Amino acid sequence: MDQRPLRVAVVGSGPSGIYAAEALTRQTDVDVEVDVIDRLPTPFGLVRYGVAPDHLSIRGIRETLWRLLREPSVRFLGNVELGTDLTVDELRRHFDAVVYTFGASADRRLGIPGEDLPGSLPATDVVAWYCGHPDAARGAVEEALLTARSAVVVGVGNVALDVGRVLARCAYGGALDHTDMPEHVLTALGSCPVRQIHLLGRRSPAHAAFTTKELRELGKLDGVAVRVDPADLAPHPVTDALVESDRVVARNVDVMREWAAAPRSGATGVHLRFFTRPVEILGTGRVEGVVVERTALTPDGSVVGTGERSVIEAQLVVRSVGYRGVPLPGLPFDQTANVVPHERGRVARDGGAVAGEYVAGWIKRGPTGVIGTNKADAHETVAALLADATAGALPPAERPDRDALTDLLSDRGVRVFTLDDWRTIDTAEIALGESRGRARTTLATRASLLDAVRTTTAAEPIN
Repeated sequence: MDQRPLRVAVVGSGPSGIYAAEALTRQTDVDVEVDVIDRLPTPFGLVRYGVAPDHLSIRGIRETLWRLLREPSVRFLGNVELGTDLTVDELRRHFDAVVYTFGASADRRLGIPGEDLPGSLPATDVVAWYCGHPDAARGAVEEALLTARSAVVVGVGNVALDVGRVLARCAYGGALDHTDMPEHVLTALGSCPVRQIHLLGRRSPAHAAFTTKELRELGKLDGVAVRVDPADLAPHPVTDALVESDRVVARNVDVMREWAAAPRSGATGVHLRFFTRPVEILGTGRVEGVVVERTALTPDGSVVGTGERSVIEAQLVVRSVGYRGVPLPGLPFDQTANVVPHERGRVARDGGAVAGEYVAGWIKRGPTGVIGTNKADAHETVAALLADATAGALPPAERPDRDALTDLLSDRGVRVFTLDDWRTIDTAEIALGESRGRARTTLATRASLLDAVRTTTAAEPIN
């Protein structure tokens, strides 16, 4: 009988991937070895590159994920892009099973005229920039920020709220110095002239997807006046039912009623505008304004346009209307739902689930839930994998020596980043931050990440 450990690849090192690795290594029924593979040199996915830097408590989950990655039977292989450095078929030959957790990294578009003008950006680009993502579109974001007095953020979810909050803090030097934002981000935000921010939602305040804690945070910013039109809070059978049935909605609406009843003064205005949808972005050569239409709710809760239009002056438009998954060559993909089709985590090919290939996280269920949602989701997928392994249903793999994969990547000129490399980067970021009176400063380019590793002694073997 084959006594070799079950060898599993987890593609993606965000919460879903690391929780999947945890579920695999902390069970005792099957001996396993796990390789966590990521296209970025650093682990943690959206916890590092998606959570707003001023939300320090949420970003603190990195410490938990870091501990989980240090399990003896887990390797981290960063800077390895599946589909470019390695194919799905090649990966399958090296492992008994693969769990894909590569998330939903693309943005959804508005589909309106003028959307591609300079100064019109997806929230994914803005968030990547202020979090120090090595692939961030720094030039486009900074050019837009440094020429904008007024900004429109389309969307009323927490990401839109994050973007609006970061922009609202531009006027107050040092307001973000306690974060781990890269130095060039702090410099740009300190010079950003934005003083009016409009968050647009096409439905009512009761339909906004904010969490109450983040919503209240907006109203506590120094020098920032949050404004809500009392007319947007008028009674309506649909919204009244939502308030009565959902405590979070009720709390959110209460917060916004407070703001509508007692407008604050401040140098920076944040306008929460509901029943408002963009229909065109105006500009000659770059964004100059947004044409918006007033909407209304029908008795069944549908949204209809009223024909009443106006223009919001703006030099920056950020669309924050959701994330979507993107196809990976070699994997099936549902172009409508933007996920990999599956049956309880087992990838579905040709109409049926297959053993040996699995999905977890946003690429499995779509961009829904909070960080903790990924734990139960990953455990469901791993349970299916282990059931297949126990039943002998996994297809045979070539299973060369464990180091054969890293040897193959080295032969192709891929510089694989290990967990030891991450430890070195972590130390370098802390040292850089301390030199500037901060807890940490994020290294924001692939070159700077590699330089941090190169300045240390020769790397230890991958373990």
